[in-house]
Amino acid sequence: MGVKIAHALGAEVTVLSQSLKKREDALKLGADHYHATNDPETFAALRGTFDLVISTVSAPLDFDAYLSLVKTDGALVNVGAPEEPVKVGLFSLIGGRKTLAGSMIGGIAETQEMLDFCAEHGLGAEIELIRADQINEAYARVLASDVRYRFVIDTATI
Repeated sequence: MGVKIAHALGAEVTVLSQSLKKREDALKLGADHYHATNDPETFAALRGTFDLVISTVSAPLDFDAYLSLVKTDGALVNVGAPEEPVKVGLFSLIGGRKTLAGSMIGGIAETQEMLDFCAEHGLGAEIELIRADQINEAYARVLASDVRYRFVIDTATI
């Protein structure tokens, strides 16, 4: 949804993902560019490129590497929630007057604003509809990182 909303707002959108597996999906959702972070050249090529990086990753990340992608006075906003504490070298922030921030879900007013915007622009979530008897399989896929979109349980199958 972040890619769709940013595109609808007129932003130039770049998606970063571990591999090229999601490239086609990202471009269909509205991304202008796509890069794989497992390519050693990616961080060097994109150094100082972005005003804003939004990380949705809940796995451990090299925050210093991602902060290197942010322009002077830019921000890295983390909305993922890794289980372990994260390590950040302060020079990654100080050197370019960069901001590292976090955000959780907004309140009712912000949620309504987002829903209104999505309705106005015809934006909806990409989902994978599953039957209730597929919950264990879906959970196993989550653990195996084999999920593209959110699972939604068809309540008619309960």
